[in-house]
Amino acid sequence: MFAPAPPTAAWQHRGARTGFEIAYFKVTETGVQIDGCTTAVEDGEVWAVDYQIILDPSWHTRRATVATRRRGGWHTVELDTDGAGNWTVDGLPNTALTGCLDVDLEASALTNAFPVHRFGLDIDATTEAPAAYVRAAGLEVTRLEQVYHRIADDGRHQRFAYTAPQFDFTSTLIYDESGFVLDYPGIALRAH
Repeated sequence: MFAPAPPTAAWQHRGARTGFEIAYFKVTETGVQIDGCTTAVEDGEVWAVDYQIILDPSWHTRRATVATRRRGGWHTVELDTDGAGNWTVDGLPNTALTGCLDVDLEASALTNAFPVHRFGLDIDATTEAPAAYVRAAGLEVTRLEQVYHRIADDGRHQRFAYTAPQFDFTSTLIYDESGFVLDYPGIALRAH
């Protein structure tokens, strides 16, 4: 359904924060390894988030290591999942995340690609895609309910009406041929 992942991608963050995100992709028969980093200024604070995310061949998250650098030093969190919705956070079971198949990083425009790749929705189809949500500040991990509704394509680009009810947030996300966000209004714009 989508073209292969590019070797690299980058987003300019705008609106909610000012910054830049880069990601490197290694695709093998066992899955996808993504190494990335976001640096930003948000609400007068400067921060950086480094991440490594491992996906299985079906784009289910299997592992995520996320480190944030802020004034005061580095903080790291490790998430592991069996791909069927059972999670540990820093080695401890987290039942609040049961049923989540994705990790969603507040600091990343990339992670909205995971459910889109996995579901392959037809136009007018809708799916819920709860995720293990990692906040940029403090790396708190919570459950994020999300809904993706595929709407009419924009030429060769797929579009989704995206909703995150707990943040009272809705947006129309536009994806490229590889299934990565091109335009996330108020959040990020693809730069490479």
